[in-house]
Amino acid sequence: MQSQKLSISLSPSLVRFIESYRVAKGCKSRSQVIEEALTLLQERELEEAYREASQEIDPDWELTVADGLADETW
Repeated sequence: MQSQKLSISLSPSLVRFIESYRVAKGCKSRSQVIEEALTLLQERELEEAYREASQEIDPDWELTVADGLADETW
């Protein structure tokens, strides 16, 4: 994976947390810690999008579900 360098500013307490987490979890770098955190944030956003999508009612799906096949057929 190609990486890009990014400069960010964080509070001292967040920097301490990142360094503490890096040491405790055996991460190779602070960048790895931040990458893991951003991946979790990305997953959370995706889960929310799926949750919202599942709330939508699709009349075509309702017709498919009620096509007359019993559960045992599956």
